[in-house]
Amino acid sequence: MNRFWMALSATAMVAITAPACAQQVQYYDLPPGGRAHDVAVTADGQEVWWTVQRGGGHGILNPATGETTIVPLGEGSAPHGVIVGPDGNAWITDGGQNAIVRVDRQTRAVKVWPLPEQTGPINMNTATFDHRGRIWFTGQTGFYGRLDPATDDMQVWAAPRGRGPYGIATTPSGDVWYASLAGSHIAKVDLDTGQATIVEPPTPNQGARRVWPDSQGRIWVSEWNSGNVSVRFDPATEAFESFPSDRAGAQVRQMLGRTGEVWGAESGTDRLVVIRHGD
Repeated sequence: MNRFWMALSATAMVAITAPACAQQVQYYDLPPGGRAHDVAVTADGQEVWWTVQRGGGHGILNPATGETTIVPLGEGSAPHGVIVGPDGNAWITDGGQNAIVRVDRQTRAVKVWPLPEQTGPINMNTATFDHRGRIWFTGQTGFYGRLDPATDDMQVWAAPRGRGPYGIATTPSGDVWYASLAGSHIAKVDLDTGQATIVEPPTPNQGARRVWPDSQGRIWVSEWNSGNVSVRFDPATEAFESFPSDRAGAQVRQMLGRTGEVWGAESGTDRLVVIRHGD
């Protein structure tokens, strides 16, 4: 059964889904004050990672025991996004260090790739790997870039309309798209030249914040200003089901998961939340 999950405002997570199925919601308390931002779960489900935005750490949750570990990322660190790389390690966009950071899953060793000094701070946000093993990233001050970990080659481009690049994702076919929050558009990136081609969503000034492809390559956009989910192609059946947090001010900003599990980070409550579902 195909579903699209999104964070809605500051209080709830929503599924656009076909007929209802069994759902289980579980919360995990985190060390207080870290302001968990983004979350990612390993393919085997044995670890859930989050960015400790206040304190500069890579958070690791063992969902079987509830035990948490925090790996310091470096002086001045303020991480935003975290994803599971094709190597199985954690890859982090660190706005405080203005760098891409990798944390080795086995050794917890930290490696930092700073952006070119001449670029300056770009308020780094999120990242995605293309099918060539390169990691693409965004910066809200008006930049997007690419790192090839195999060669340490780092390139950064100015976004065609300046401020705003935020969410970024790779489609099953290998295309890379980013969403511009301040620019209220999405853009497709040429993987060879780095040139970005803008696509205008139908709602003006909608605040395109995050972008995701589904399994069929359709592009979904969460619109921060309008509160809409924007789709290029609608599913055959569309119904909403929401899962409000049991605490006020949850501030769920982003979601990721694996088959049967959807994870979110509640910045406002210092918790992770998982919705486990079965068809």
